[in-house]
Amino acid sequence: MELLNTLVEKGLRRELPTREEALAVLATSDDDLLDVVAAAGKVRRKWFGRRVKLNYLVNLKSGLCPEDCSYCSQRLGSKAEILKYTWLKPEEASRAAAAGVAGGAKRVCLVASGRGPTDRDVDRVSETISAIKEQNEGVEVCACLGLLTDGQAGRLREAGADAYNHNLNTSEATYGDICTTHDFGDRVETVRQAQAAGMSACSGLIAGMGESDADLVDVVFALRELDPDSVPVNFLIPFEGTPLAKEWNLTPQRALRILAMTRFVCPDVEVRLAGGREVHLRSMQPLALHLVNSLFLGDYLTSEGQAGKDDLAMIADAGFEVEGTGTTTLPEHRVPGGACGDGGCGDAEAGGCHGAAEVPGQADAAASPDGSPSDEVRRGLVAVRRRGAGTELPPNA
Repeated sequence: MELLNTLVEKGLRRELPTREEALAVLATSDDDLLDVVAAAGKVRRKWFGRRVKLNYLVNLKSGLCPEDCSYCSQRLGSKAEILKYTWLKPEEASRAAAAGVAGGAKRVCLVASGRGPTDRDVDRVSETISAIKEQNEGVEVCACLGLLTDGQAGRLREAGADAYNHNLNTSEATYGDICTTHDFGDRVETVRQAQAAGMSACSGLIAGMGESDADLVDVVFALRELDPDSVPVNFLIPFEGTPLAKEWNLTPQRALRILAMTRFVCPDVEVRLAGGREVHLRSMQPLALHLVNSLFLGDYLTSEGQAGKDDLAMIADAGFEVEGTGTTTLPEHRVPGGACGDGGCGDAEAGGCHGAAEVPGQADAAASPDGSPSDEVRRGLVAVRRRGAGTELPPNA
């Protein structure tokens, strides 16, 4: 297919595709899917080889958020029966982080619900960062605390935060459809503050909220313009008790096309397979490793993910290897002090980092006429997290 040959050539040169080319990737047929994956895989291997970076989430403060993001189980008015707790103590967060590091995670992502941190919250997170770094040599720490105010990004950087995550989530044109308590520009400004403070920016999207192909291309092109170092791609988890509980718009094939399009637009960036992979990719998760070079290990913020040991087995079985702490994730030209060049995208993770549970016997479950899971199976795919941070049970890592 001439389109794919063109996109591979552009990706190897770090050249931006056109909007029409990006839209064409999303419009490819299921018959062409493996060709699309193979083409994007060439770009992924050029810049990242067969390495997979593991990241581990620690939910520092869960639930009771004053924002009304309609995709989120922690939102204002959410009836989702999630864990709710106030700030973990630094030693509690450090113990949770250590479980992820022991499982192979190279980066720990510290997330807290809320519009944004107070100065006291920044102090609290700074103490947590210090505790984690003292216990885990070489680990990267990414903070995800919502909208930042003046000076907070600098304080987090001074405390040792390597990265800051704040996702754009969807296109600017449709942002008001999923949230009214802040806008798209607020999110862009927070990512820019993190970059200005010297932190690696992490910013991504959530697919499956009813958006159009044009919306998906718009948000990925907006991310490309922001130039983060990492782009997490989340797939909506339709939590019961949230406004989007009945939005089941994705198939495994569409999810793979979205990941491929993101890789072509952001060829040399850490593209991360994030929340919802178990729910929407299901048995096709290993194919996604040919498109992404990063994923979350174990559970998510408020829902359970695939068992950590199964993540590691999947990576090995697919012929990939876990990236060690002694390896620099990004290509040399994206590392501070490396050679500069045009093209590229950027780094981080925020709202929409929810996940799903592994469902025994899922392959034998009833399906709808279109091949998608039945309503009964779908309800079983989303399991609220009941272990790890905020509980007495050991975490999944």
